Amino acid sequence: MSRADDLPEAAEARQAPHVPSRRLMLKGALAAGALAAAPAQALAAPGTAPAPSPKAASYVNPLVRNRADPHIHRHTDGFYYFTATAPEYDRIILRRSRTLNGLATAAESVIWRKHATGAMGAHIWAPEIHRVDGKWYIYFAAAPAESVWDIRIWVLENAHPNPFRGAWVEKGQLKTAWETFSLDATTFTHRGTRYLAWAQHEPGMDNNTALWLSEMADPWTLTGPQVRLSTPEYAWECVGFKVNEGPSVIARNGRLFMTYSASATDANYCMGLLTVDADADLMNPANWSKSPVPVFTSNDTTRQYGPGHNSFTVAEDGRTDVLVYHARQYKEITGDPLHDPNRHTRVQKLGWKPDGTPDFGVPVADTAREGA
Repeated sequence: MSRADDLPEAAEARQAPHVPSRRLMLKGALAAGALAAAPAQALAAPGTAPAPSPKAASYVNPLVRNRADPHIHRHTDGFYYFTATAPEYDRIILRRSRTLNGLATAAESVIWRKHATGAMGAHIWAPEIHRVDGKWYIYFAAAPAESVWDIRIWVLENAHPNPFRGAWVEKGQLKTAWETFSLDATTFTHRGTRYLAWAQHEPGMDNNTALWLSEMADPWTLTGPQVRLSTPEYAWECVGFKVNEGPSVIARNGRLFMTYSASATDANYCMGLLTVDADADLMNPANWSKSPVPVFTSNDTTRQYGPGHNSFTVAEDGRTDVLVYHARQYKEITGDPLHDPNRHTRVQKLGWKPDGTPDFGVPVADTAREGA
């Protein structure tokens, strides 16, 4: 997820355990008759980018093992901040490094743990870290310990300049129009307005989750209205489950691009793309166009399966865009996929086509680590 908490006008734009898969978890929820829904995004912190190095680095993959739904935020202090879903779904972790490859071996801190009872007591999913108005915020999904499928969006705040220090304060649930299954919140600004994008089940709709957008009054409050940007409609969005989730936004070439993930979180998981002109009203769904085909999918040649829940960041050179995502290294899953922890964080260069649209390529093959 994170390229900048500001989606920019050009200059600002630069800036081993047990893991249930979200979509399959939803299957259990539906079987139990407990439906609910939600989403996410990613960019880099506003302000002057850290001093660029001579060139973009080559990356080691997987970058971080057993960490799904990865979000990397490059801040103006020169650090990359990393958070992701831990397979136990019980805590929020944070790493930092001055290089992307350094995140692989960076010390990992637990900055918050689930509650033993009550709200925020289960299914701690897809955290994202953002710097907003001089404070740190983490958006994440959680459910009550006593009702584990009633998943909603929650917010933490830290006023300390260093997110590894200070106190993470629970700001509470980020309220949307309905009390339904919701997750994967991400935030960005465009031309002075802050937005939240997320995934949620809309009452009465025959889907699991759709993508939503709203303006924000502050980092934990929507102004409304909330508008639906996309709902699962193509066959590739409806394999196993009818899912649009995990939004992430990057602004380039006079447009905003919102990636999202679709279908069940097995090898069918893939990424779609929405596009809007930078001058258009983002809150008018008619201004957004949707790719009829997925833009990033499983690949038998590189042996990467179920790529998705991405975010964006920028390379050490300060110019090269980087795609951050998770994938598994095998197609067949033994046992319950909910218990398969092997969605690993991966990174690769994001290209751009001559027409100004992103060129995702294919998920890159594994690389050997030095000394391995």
